[in-house]
Amino acid sequence: MIADILTGAFRSGTSVMLASQGELISERAGVINLGTEGSMLAGALGGFAVTAWTGNPWLGTLAGGLCGLLISAIHAFLVLTCHANQLATGLTIMFFGMGLTSFFGRGFVSKQIVGFNPIPIPYLSNIPFLGQILFNHDPLTYLSIVLVPLLWYLLFRTRLGVILRAAGEREEVLFANGFNPKLVRYAAVLAGGFLAGIGGAQLSVAYTHSWVENMVQGRGVVAVALVIFASWKPTRAMLGAYLFGAAQALQLTVQQTQLPISPFFLFMLPYLLTLAALLVVELRQRSQTPEALGKVFTGNSAGS
Repeated sequence: MIADILTGAFRSGTSVMLASQGELISERAGVINLGTEGSMLAGALGGFAVTAWTGNPWLGTLAGGLCGLLISAIHAFLVLTCHANQLATGLTIMFFGMGLTSFFGRGFVSKQIVGFNPIPIPYLSNIPFLGQILFNHDPLTYLSIVLVPLLWYLLFRTRLGVILRAAGEREEVLFANGFNPKLVRYAAVLAGGFLAGIGGAQLSVAYTHSWVENMVQGRGVVAVALVIFASWKPTRAMLGAYLFGAAQALQLTVQQTQLPISPFFLFMLPYLLTLAALLVVELRQRSQTPEALGKVFTGNSAGS
């Protein structure tokens, strides 16, 4: 049972982990995107539809990422160009994504596709206990694990990472050095939406091989919360996502044992554990929120 829960932590947590990494990029640049849920839903539907039409899950995954990017582009335009409130806009985009995918996804309900299946890594997957947990997953799960150290290196060891973080900390300094904070933030929000779309596609193309209305079920909102849990650090966001995935797997495992526990409580369990983790982090450490997070840069502070 422990092996099943830990294996489920990776399979169920991958979609949340990808979305949280995307939201981390966006927030590091100074933009909160509560519309991550909408990007994930668009990615899940786009990925499923293209995979169903072409039979190629890789094309489906790419399409899912692009659908998530398009949803996030609306958020970026309203926030960065029209100077709309980030939180209100994000909520609007989230509900827009729900309605849009419910409308266009009606024809795909109850259909099945041939998507990604777990690929055991030779020899390593035969290791007792650890082999099943770590080395028997779908390709998107493997790629998501590789993404985390690459993103960490990009943010904290490259010039591009310094520019990105400067947009979320002291945008007037970035402007004074000849960079456009608005363009940096646009790129960050679009990249975040693309990763959220990939996360949604992982749900439909690799995890369930199906599409149902609102199948993301709050994972996008959890991804935004996990960025706070992670103190805006990629490795911590990964651990938080796998914690959520383990809670999801625990919920399913307990249901199979037929213990006298309310199914409604079991459904709440992953979200309750996420809230508990956020509370512990908030009590034990000082917030490391980027200084310019949620602020609108117009160039006035830099004398333009």
